Amino acid sequence: MLTTKRKPATIGEILKEEFMEPLGLTQGVLAEAMGVQRKHVNELCNDRRTVTAATALILARVFGNSADFWLNVQRRTDLWEVMNSPTERQRIKRARPLKTAA
Repeated sequence: MLTTKRKPATIGEILKEEFMEPLGLTQGVLAEAMGVQRKHVNELCNDRRTVTAATALILARVFGNSADFWLNVQRRTDLWEVMNSPTERQRIKRARPLKTAA
């Protein structure tokens, strides 16, 4: 299993640094554009909420990019977290490939 030591940029970092700051958006303004509560945006910005398929579609609509972009950012973070967690790595090592019939 390949692991990288460098943690990928999180949803919060990307959202704030690549989208909100350049556009001069506050959490309140973004929340209104997304049609969600400000708390939702705050939790995304502070990496206390993950991006679901629905949130990815909303962010894609608001920013004019793709849901896949947002889901891939989340996926990279999730995979890094698991691959760098000793507990999760042990769980993965316990799994055995199925033997296939010839």
